[in-house]
Amino acid sequence: MRIGVPREVQPGERRVALVPDVVARLSGGGFEVVVEREAGGAASFTDASYDGAGAQLVSDAFDVDAVVKVRKPTEAELEKLRDGRVLVGFLEPLTDPDGVEQLAARGVTAFAMESIPRITRAQPMDALSSQSTVSGYKAVLLAAERLPRFFPMLMTAAGTVPPAKVLVLGAGVAGLQAIATARRLGAVVTGFDVRPVVQEQVESLGASFLDLGVRGEETEGGYARELTEAQQRQQQDELAARIPDFDVVITTALIPGRPAPRLIPESAVAAMRPGSVIVDLAAEAGGNCEVTDPGSEVERDGVSVVGLLNLPSTMPYHASQLYARNVAALLQHLAPDGELTLDWDDEITAGACVTRAKAAA
Repeated sequence: MRIGVPREVQPGERRVALVPDVVARLSGGGFEVVVEREAGGAASFTDASYDGAGAQLVSDAFDVDAVVKVRKPTEAELEKLRDGRVLVGFLEPLTDPDGVEQLAARGVTAFAMESIPRITRAQPMDALSSQSTVSGYKAVLLAAERLPRFFPMLMTAAGTVPPAKVLVLGAGVAGLQAIATARRLGAVVTGFDVRPVVQEQVESLGASFLDLGVRGEETEGGYARELTEAQQRQQQDELAARIPDFDVVITTALIPGRPAPRLIPESAVAAMRPGSVIVDLAAEAGGNCEVTDPGSEVERDGVSVVGLLNLPSTMPYHASQLYARNVAALLQHLAPDGELTLDWDDEITAGACVTRAKAAA
């Protein structure tokens, strides 16, 4: 099976779908990998490293059996996808149905990395989790850079400096990574989630669990179920009263395919101390904070509200490494020994597929 790795062309995207060490493993497992020149340059992977891993360097990586990408294809890339091709990437099936329809019209069999079922045997393919790990880590670094205070407690000849207080809203993969990172930097950390089942995970990382008296259920995919309107109001009111006690708030609450729940009203931002920081990892879906401007950083009442998008792309080396392992695991599942074998009765294959070519149906 011939795999193509094009250079990502979406503005600001620095990741690459396969990295040299993963290319080497695939090449030894029955796959032939072709890589567009400079595809890995923005992530610090040179053409020479791909060549040494057994990849063929080309000017166009679309004349293949399967194309693997990070982001969904642009209009120009769509024109290069032919009937019967396989496509793997973050294809946004819940928010870009038109794009999925275009892939279907071109006869492409497309697998969305965000649609990988959250089951035990699919964990090596779980790109949402791997990239959320990067986001959670980077969110804390962004907060530490902007906070005009130390994160750790310091005992100096000039006196003792108390540690920063950090609140992480949402204890999924990104939230737990943010908690762990803030703890490593020496902050006093508190975590919150409506799912009581995650309290033990929060406390195992050395953080306190904030109990607001709001309880929600967990979906089969591991996400929190959407709260009722009454529960949402109670949650907002309770958080508004507690948030001013913290120097940093990192929000991570997302429900796939839906607007992000509003956790922090503007009034809570106004009540925070000047110099405080909010990093909103849900900005891509509108934000958990009422003040968040997706894609930007704003200051309101002396509080910095960071709504930057695509944080994994700001750490492209390791984000690409993790993503490439996810992609390789999916490829090896779809094409054992390098031969494409699509079993539509398999939960992973059927669950991740968003369009099927007629020839492959």
